This record gives sequence, structure tokens and C-alpha cells, in this order.
Amino acid sequence: MPSPSSPDNKPPTAKKVVLASNNSGKLKEFSSILSSVGIQMVPQGELGVSEADEPYATFVENALAKARHASQHTGLPALADDSGLCVDCLDGAPGVYSARYASLSGGEKSDAANNEHLMKVLEGQTNRSASYVAVLVYVRNAQDPRPIIAEGVWRGQINHEPAGENGFGYDPYFFLPDLGMTAAQLPPTEKNRHSHRARALRKLLDALARQDEA
Repeated sequence: MPSPSSPDNKPPTAKKVVLASNNSGKLKEFSSILSSVGIQMVPQGELGVSEADEPYATFVENALAKARHASQHTGLPALADDSGLCVDCLDGAPGVYSARYASLSGGEKSDAANNEHLMKVLEGQTNRSASYVAVLVYVRNAQDPRPIIAEGVWRGQINHEPAGENGFGYDPYFFLPDLGMTAAQLPPTEKNRHSHRARALRKLLDALARQDEA
């Protein structure tokens, strides 16, 4: 029986999986959910893995490229996500370019610049419905022919003004009508229940469980 005094309070059987990202927000979200099923997430930067190229126009292709890259350089199973904000009236933009939206027009690459650019693009628009989308890809090894893919979609709308101090990215502007607040106003535990990544993670966990039972 595992000792409660195991290092870092992790069970001895915790499975180490490299996270194909160095984003601290993502690491916190993934770790808080996956640690409960014995998965220890390690950001790729701690293992000396460089950022992978993301040349594709779809979330799934970019996530797969990142997962294979991290697994190739570490020999570990890898989990990658490609996620972003898809605004309906912008034909799904910024989409896969969400993290560098402002830089596409000559601005800096930062959350503040991205949000400012989005507000300018949406000036005069009455339909401000949008979705946060996350696609997760889990590979057992770099050449895995059957990667596990899970998608989560979180519907909302873009506010005219920011609200909330939690979260990152577009969270202060992403309003959730059913909850009456923005993603940045949600406590982290609540966000971990509702977010696009949480929805994708639940699907991923179900897929992993089915794999283990097969």
C-alpha cells in the first residue's frame, strides 16, 4: 500500500507524461486534473525540449506535431494541446493564431495586445458569440500510429469590457451567460470543471480508461 509520506505526495506508480508546452497556466490546469488519476505532468522545458513548429491551420494537426516532438526528444509519452478562441462573426478567427493574434498585424505577442486587437476587430459587431476550443493529443511514443484525440468546446460571448483577475489569454473578455461571469471571474476550481480544456480532458480520460480495459 502506498505510503502517505511518498515524495511530493504522489503515488509511487505515478506515470510521468511530458506536457508539450511551457505555459504555466496550462500546466496548472492539466496537473490539477490528471494528478488524480496518477499522471505526473512535466513541462517540456524542464527536460530541455524546444518549442515545436506549429505550421498548420487546424488545432489537431498542430497538437499532434507538438506531442510527437516532445515524445521524440524525451522518450516519454506526451500530451499536447492546441487551443484558442473561435469567434463566430470572424469565421472562426483567431483560431490557431489566438496566442499571436496581435503579432499578425504587427503588434506584440502578449495577452494584453491580443485582447486589444480583438476589441478593435470586433468594433461595431453585434454578434459576439464565440467558443473556446481545445484539442488534446496523447501519444504513447513519437511514432504512435493511434494517438488519442479529444476535443472540448466552451461556448460564450465576447464582452466589451474585461472583468476578473483569474485565468489568462482572452479569459477577462470571455463571458459565460449560463454562469453570469467571465472565465477570469471563475475560481480556478470552477474553471477546471467548465473549461474547454477540462471538457477535452474528461474525454481523454475516458479514452485512456477504455484503452486500459481493452
